[in-house]
Amino acid sequence: MIDIKALIADNRAGRPVGLPSFCTANEHVLRAILAEAAETGWPTLIEATCNQVNQEGGYTGLTARDFKAWIGTLAAEAGVPQDQIVLGGDHLGPNPWRKEPAAQAMDKARELVRQYAAAGFRKIHLDASMALGGEPALSFAEIAGRAADLCAVAEASAPDPEALVYVIGTEVPIPGGETEEPDALDVTSVARFADTIATHREAFDARGLGAAWPRIVSVVTQPGVDFSHTSVFRFDPTGAAPLARAIEAEPGLSFEAHSTDYQPAEALRALVASHFFFLKVGPELTFRLREAVYALADIEDVLKPAEPSQIRRVLADRMAQRPDYWADYYKGEPRQVELLQLYSYSDRIRYYWTDPAVRTALARLLANVEAGRPSETIVSRYFNGFAFGEIPADPAAMVAGHVDTTVRRYFEACGFSR
Repeated sequence: MIDIKALIADNRAGRPVGLPSFCTANEHVLRAILAEAAETGWPTLIEATCNQVNQEGGYTGLTARDFKAWIGTLAAEAGVPQDQIVLGGDHLGPNPWRKEPAAQAMDKARELVRQYAAAGFRKIHLDASMALGGEPALSFAEIAGRAADLCAVAEASAPDPEALVYVIGTEVPIPGGETEEPDALDVTSVARFADTIATHREAFDARGLGAAWPRIVSVVTQPGVDFSHTSVFRFDPTGAAPLARAIEAEPGLSFEAHSTDYQPAEALRALVASHFFFLKVGPELTFRLREAVYALADIEDVLKPAEPSQIRRVLADRMAQRPDYWADYYKGEPRQVELLQLYSYSDRIRYYWTDPAVRTALARLLANVEAGRPSETIVSRYFNGFAFGEIPADPAAMVAGHVDTTVRRYFEACGFSR
């Protein structure tokens, strides 16, 4: 079993070690992650969010138990031992039901956490930061009290509570990303960080959760990283230096950085050096998938199969027919919205890959390219990241190889090398 606390101790001692947190439920992305894990043997953390996976199925249609079983099957197919994988639950709390009355939303949040813990997820991010059912904004103490409530459920539900590790703190965008283009970011202040620790410690003590407190291993703070639809807020180690020093006074703790997607490699390494042990990445993974699929569509155009997949048209049609995943995010003139749908960093297309019509079109695309046996010269035109002599003929391998550019760079930023 991966010893997360030991790895965090290495980070706190100044060694350049962290863990990528691959936050995705996309099968093609997961296969790429697990292929890298099988080849390297590196510890692999895969997380599901409260919106992706919950007792109502989330937008994937999966419960926590379903997701765990699915990852187990994919790992076995890839040849990855189960003890090489850590499963995490991100933003576990009432967010999917935040418009409902507080009592009702918290009941559902407890069931959410119960199911994740009972299924064997080891890393639990407790997030009860959002106001519910028209409540005013919550105080730090109220947020901490609700987090402790959810922690008590996890402790009572896990097969082995001692194997659980917790993440607290919430100074990041809600699951799904920013709905507005941010103009600037505020790094979490040392005072707010201290308040998070103090209020959570008090709440845990009040609930008799002293045994769980040492298993809080990370605090979510804002180091000054995020991305908009078309730009990236790059990490500045100088601005986060007071925060990095403050964590050193809290035994056993590290930071978790959300929305690190698209950061340059040196920025990711600097985050790890500043004790941001967990580096969350999600949209960048499906951004690479999107690029790969459109590259395959270009290859298909060259091959001219008898029954083309029309994947681009199918995606455009489904996004028009079901705008709920992007309408609150993409604004402007029709052409501007069209460009954001196809090219934005926020990658709202990621919500459509499980749509039945899109799945059918993608399967047809993969079959057409495989049957067409494109030459290496054609593949290289649209996938120029492969070295000569290593250009794959299998379209699934083309996709996995392209997604792996992100998977590898995160592992490398976290101190892992081949």
